Amino acid sequence: MSLLDIHVLGSPVLRQETTPVTVVTDEIRCLIDDMFETMYAARGIGLAAPQIGRPERLTVIDITRDHDSKQPMVFINPEIVASDGAIRGEEGCLSIPEVFGEVQRSASVKVRALDRDGQPFEVEATELLARCLQHEIDHLHGRLFIDHLSLLKRKAALAKWDEEKGKYPDLRRTVVPALLIAEHHDDAEL
Repeated sequence: MSLLDIHVLGSPVLRQETTPVTVVTDEIRCLIDDMFETMYAARGIGLAAPQIGRPERLTVIDITRDHDSKQPMVFINPEIVASDGAIRGEEGCLSIPEVFGEVQRSASVKVRALDRDGQPFEVEATELLARCLQHEIDHLHGRLFIDHLSLLKRKAALAKWDEEKGKYPDLRRTVVPALLIAEHHDDAEL
């Protein structure tokens, strides 16, 4: 397994639509393993393929925050097939470290996807898992959590990012090593 660089705000790949995975291969399973390792190293709870510069429509999630009792979940070609209610909550993102904003999401979602073996499944989610699924699926369609903020709050978030990005000396405008992100924050981010 390998740690992968995480693309940050400004990287064009974060705004691109992903490509559905047609066949789950050993290469895809290796990518999934690398994504989990990267997500855990960066202290995240979700990571989508575009965040590591890949065009595949897949995401990994583990909302446990307790790495001793991991519950890794893989979603290949996920789609929200039902949603209900609305709830507001704070979100952050590994691709915009140290920037947070209150985002309104559906309170519950039903998601259809393929697992790491290419088998179809559905999951019904509420609370943090529902929020994380919506956040990561947004990534697969080129959307970031800041897109859900009001104009004023988006401007404030972008101003905060302008301040924060200076903390990452290896920042080449679009990519940051996962461990560097982990060194600069304590809270789990999506």
